[in-house]
Amino acid sequence: MVYVVKAKMSDRAAKSLVFRSQKTMYGGRPIAAGDKVFLFASEHEGGVGLIAKGIVTAAAAVPRKPGIARQTPRVTITVRRSKPARRSLGRNELKRFSNWRDGRPETELNFKFYRQATNKIGGITSAAEKFLDRFF
Repeated sequence: MVYVVKAKMSDRAAKSLVFRSQKTMYGGRPIAAGDKVFLFASEHEGGVGLIAKGIVTAAAAVPRKPGIARQTPRVTITVRRSKPARRSLGRNELKRFSNWRDGRPETELNFKFYRQATNKIGGITSAAEKFLDRFF
């Protein structure tokens, strides 16, 4: 499976990045070592959107906190960057794709990662993967 990580990234040029206790949504929960990821630096935290792609080198589920009924599953992952993005792709480029049922990969990304402002890890379709690969 292929995933997208949208999170705060303080060192966008680092060869290896650790994302601690990240929310998993839209099929992000089963992320594991060896999976391909596209990295988005969260615009709400000073980022610029798509910055790189990479491979997950480690993944571990974060235990749920006792006594809390509803909790979004979280994981901690380590990613080795493999390529920087050559073109910009972020909230500004995707916000016009808001017809949630049009089947476009741009709409899928807008829906999953910009409809809610939270940082997260989520799974994407093969069409969205092919679309994102065009930025490298």
